[in-house]
Amino acid sequence: MKQRTIAALKCVVFPVCLVPAGLLLRRGLAQDLGADPVAEITHVTGRWALYMLLAALAVTPVRRLWSGLAWVGRFRRMLGLFAFFYATLHLLTYVLLFSGLDVPGAWAAVGGREWHLLGQIWAPAIATMKDDVVKRRFIWAGLTAWTLLAALAATSPVVVLRWMGGKNWRRLHWGVYTAGVAAVVHFWWLVKPGVLRPMRPTLVLAILLGARVVWWARARWAERQRQAA
Repeated sequence: MKQRTIAALKCVVFPVCLVPAGLLLRRGLAQDLGADPVAEITHVTGRWALYMLLAALAVTPVRRLWSGLAWVGRFRRMLGLFAFFYATLHLLTYVLLFSGLDVPGAWAAVGGREWHLLGQIWAPAIATMKDDVVKRRFIWAGLTAWTLLAALAATSPVVVLRWMGGKNWRRLHWGVYTAGVAAVVHFWWLVKPGVLRPMRPTLVLAILLGARVVWWARARWAERQRQAA
């Protein structure tokens, strides 16, 4: 596919990926987030972070199964960055809203340049977050996924790839699969026992991981055959 066509498609895909965030903002402004707005924001941002991550992971299998769709590889970085974007919104929802942080007070302190008040305002929220990290295992899984996505986002520019070297860069970016597993585990540990909402993304991730294992095994077998010949 021509470069011009790829650029045009990116101009379409980019705003499409922003649609969930835009709809969420619109619902918030219309006060249409239900009985528990904070929980709704958390669920929507978390779901779309996982969906974008699975879409990014699906790019390589799609390219390998259908050679005519090799051009979709040009969208993997964008999808991965959007996964990090929604994961960051998901994390910020917890930090700014669930933790009990006095957001208006913090904003007023920043606006008034009363920096000495920020420590007092943040202290209760930090104590709450520390307690949650100890008591709630799903937070560990979520933080693991976000940290890996942050590392991948930071190293996604081409200039960083050249600085790290292709081999080291690829090793790091294999961590995207660990991020996917951590995100799914986070989802399972978050919901109540018996709730099966995480089943579909779990099956999708299992298929994508299985495909990678099969291709790796086939490549190893082909290499052994060449060496034997």
